[in-house]
Amino acid sequence: MQLSIQRTHIHLLVEADDEAALAAGMQGYQISAAKHLNAAISKGRPGPRRRGAVFPDRYHAEIIKSPQQARHALRYVLSNWRKHQEDQVAPMNRWTIDWFSSAATFPGWAEYGDEAFWWRGPETYDPLIVYQPRTWLLREGWKKIGEISCHAVPSAR
Repeated sequence: MQLSIQRTHIHLLVEADDEAALAAGMQGYQISAAKHLNAAISKGRPGPRRRGAVFPDRYHAEIIKSPQQARHALRYVLSNWRKHQEDQVAPMNRWTIDWFSSAATFPGWAEYGDEAFWWRGPETYDPLIVYQPRTWLLREGWKKIGEISCHAVPSAR
C-alpha cells in the first residue's frame, strides 16, 4: 500500500483480491479514519465530541493491469504534492520528498542508488505505516518501465 495525504483529499494505492474485498477494506478504512480524525478535531474543544462522516461515500477504483500503469500510479500517489505545488510553499519547499505520504518508506526511488531509505525525516517524524506489495506489478513489474525520481511531477510532460 502507498498513500498520500493532501489538504482536501487522500490518495491510496491498495491491493485487494476482488471488488468485494476492496469495498469491505475501504469501508473499514473510512470508519477507522473518521473515528481518529473526529477524535483529533474534538481534542481540547468544549462540548460533545465531533461525530459523523468525514469522507464522502465514494472513491475512485482503478484496476492496475500493466507495469506502465503500476509505475504511473506509484509516481502519481507518492509525488502528488508536486502536482498540487505544495513543494513550492515553505516549509515543504525544503523537502526532497513528501513527509505526508508514504514516500519515506518507498524503496524504489531512483535517487537511492544502493543506499536504501536514504532520507531521514524531521526529529519528531513517525513514518506512515504501509504494507509491502503482494502483487508482482507493484513489487517488481513497474521497474521494467524505468525508475521513479523523487523530483518527478505527476501529469507533467
